[in-house]
Amino acid sequence: MNKRALPDLSEAPKEARAAVVCKDGFTMSVQASAYHYCSPRIHDAEGYLEVEIGYPRQREPLIDEYVEGFGLWIDKDDDFDFTNAVYPYVPAEVVLEVIMKHGGMIGGNLPNLDLSNISNNEEE
Repeated sequence: MNKRALPDLSEAPKEARAAVVCKDGFTMSVQASAYHYCSPRIHDAEGYLEVEIGYPRQREPLIDEYVEGFGLWIDKDDDFDFTNAVYPYVPAEVVLEVIMKHGGMIGGNLPNLDLSNISNNEEE
């Protein structure tokens, strides 16, 4: 099955998770379920490789390329409100990078992230 195929929506939607709050005050909604732009596109996955971010408190260049419409009708230099936008299929490792850039997470809820794609930087 295509990871971005339409999901079975027979199950009721889940309540949205509380926005992630970072130490420096940065916030963003991070959601994943059968109703969100994520992979896998199911409820309560053991781990999500990609999630949907929405409405960051400020523009965050690490996620610019994922904003809905980027490269189509939105250019990085456009006068576009990146804080009033949805960012579909953002890789879990990018979410972690954003959180770490802003001092770590001090509040809110994340879906279970599958971080198996992150390489171990230890020398062998």
